[in-house]
Amino acid sequence: MSAPTTSSLTDARSQPGADALISAQGLTKRFGDFTAVDGIDFVVQRGEAFGFLGPNGAGKSSTMRMIGCVAPVTSGTLRILGMDPATQGPTIRGRLGVVPQEDTLDLELTVRENLYIYGRYFGMSRSVLRPKVDELIEFAQLTERANAKVEPLSGGMKRRLTIARSLINDPEILLLDEPTTGLDPQARHVLWDRLYRLKQAGVTLVLTTHYMDEAEQLCDRLVVMDGGKIVAEGSPMQLIAEHSSREVAELRFATGSNAAAAADITAMMSATESRIEVLPDRVLLYVSDGEAAVMHIREHGLIPVSSLVRRSTLEDVFLRLTGRSLID
Repeated sequence: MSAPTTSSLTDARSQPGADALISAQGLTKRFGDFTAVDGIDFVVQRGEAFGFLGPNGAGKSSTMRMIGCVAPVTSGTLRILGMDPATQGPTIRGRLGVVPQEDTLDLELTVRENLYIYGRYFGMSRSVLRPKVDELIEFAQLTERANAKVEPLSGGMKRRLTIARSLINDPEILLLDEPTTGLDPQARHVLWDRLYRLKQAGVTLVLTTHYMDEAEQLCDRLVVMDGGKIVAEGSPMQLIAEHSSREVAELRFATGSNAAAAADITAMMSATESRIEVLPDRVLLYVSDGEAAVMHIREHGLIPVSSLVRRSTLEDVFLRLTGRSLID
């Protein structure tokens, strides 16, 4: 099935002169002496999928809570749909869809009842809700479970139901905080498909994630956050091209010998052609031709226990920018 065909799901990207839906300048969030979000600037355009990429504690969720008008801004300027969340929070919230990190479904109710009751919170009439609920159940691929209680559903099914529930009010912006955390790979791919359909229908998506493959799959544009600050911004391809190499050779050496092996590789490789990162379990060699680099190293008598050549990812971008892995 295609994404829900409601008025809010038209291709907003094609609208001439469409303004930014979210804009922030110097946005800051403090909790006592701790600064969770430290003076960041960003703009989210109508119809795009915009991501905040970073590890746990980077400030992503605090930023999302300010956008969702459930946490006040400490300082800086934030405008959502042209409005100020400090004075127009309820109006803004009525035009948002929110998918929190943890599902907040009523486990004792059925799939259908969860959607129906949530729609009633928005003052929607029964006549409007009935077809809307059916449409969203089909979109979430839960038709066969429509009258089943939520509690025994799989994690992936519950996540899809949470997303369907967030669409009940035809939101102009859909906020997703770590949408696939805890899901198995198959469930993640099913969820990505549902989100991609929404994106293609013109829904503006704003998501946080610490999965680089998720950001690459879903985001038109993203910011990389670390320690409450934005350290880079662009499309996934732009960030990889700017901050990494075309390929990466992953080399594993005997336990405890990675640092020494990296020093030997540095001595034999041109600094202008490669960059080396030493991780606890492997050495990463950033080059334009990974296979040629591995062969060159072997020809010089340095034999890794194992080697793998792959393309650069956003994980490599984050490592370059912060000196640590996204999953640290």
